[in-house]
Amino acid sequence: MSKEPLCVFGGVDTHKDVHVAAVVDERGKILDTASFDANAKGYAALTRWLEGFGTLVKVGVEGTGSYGAGLTRHLQAHGIEVVEVNRPNRQMRRQRGKSDPVDAESAARSALNGEATVVPKSHEDIVESIRVLRVAYCSARETRTRLALQIRDLIVTAPPTLRESLPNKTADRVAQCAKFRPGSARDPHEATRLALKTLSRRYQDLSEEMIGLHEILDALTQEANPALRAAKGVGVDVASILLVAAGSNCHRLRNESAFAAMCGVSPIQASSGQTNRHRLNRSGNRQANNALWRIATNRMMSDEETRAYLAKRTAEGKTKRDVVRWLTPHRP
Repeated sequence: MSKEPLCVFGGVDTHKDVHVAAVVDERGKILDTASFDANAKGYAALTRWLEGFGTLVKVGVEGTGSYGAGLTRHLQAHGIEVVEVNRPNRQMRRQRGKSDPVDAESAARSALNGEATVVPKSHEDIVESIRVLRVAYCSARETRTRLALQIRDLIVTAPPTLRESLPNKTADRVAQCAKFRPGSARDPHEATRLALKTLSRRYQDLSEEMIGLHEILDALTQEANPALRAAKGVGVDVASILLVAAGSNCHRLRNESAFAAMCGVSPIQASSGQTNRHRLNRSGNRQANNALWRIATNRMMSDEETRAYLAKRTAEGKTKRDVVRWLTPHRP
């Protein structure tokens, strides 16, 4: 009589150059651990190694959105179920120590016992395009902000004749400074003009980059989710944040409460004894949390229905902060 194939669960501790894998059986017994290169050949070898122990049910992977992204794609392409595994908590690490095989074993056990249930985001569609382009856009925006502050500081310490000749608005300052024709850099006055010209032209280049990226993100977010873009208070920036946070395989989020928990807007029970209360959720995706706050505050200024709701609640003695919390899609 032939035996049924053994059901096994894998776990992977991911790193930049090497991934460490562990495999456990359905009873939780550790079968083996091994290391593999973090490249296409290593992914294939790791998959074959896991499947060599029996029927591979599920694999828990740390860092599916960073070092484990390539491995996650490879496993999913081969029809293997992958779940996102959080790092072991500090208490467990104090008890068991820290090593890559220990972390891999912990990931495998998390996949086995159902502790890890989060399905990784897909990285093969239009939302991934939005994510990577948003990285470039935000980088340009942050760098341009630093340039504006550097230009301001140089003007503050510039000679009075130069300082008083420049307008107050940043855009006008940049346009004027970009046209400077400085003389010898040995003269501090001319060196300041040269520095302002250099920073201003860099500012202008970044502004052009941002305009181009913003147009592309506008088109992509419209294509990815027209209903989201049509919602009141949702622009390109807010839509791109929420789309990236949810991912294209948004069926991972089972309901509105799951989405609220991901965004950190679901109240957390803080009850004790006869006291029944909730506290704010400080976890979750903080960019998505900020995006929802921006939608709520925007509607409070421009949407008549939301303004009426605000007036009704404030008349009941509630604060504006309380109203903003209620306007976000939370569930107690």
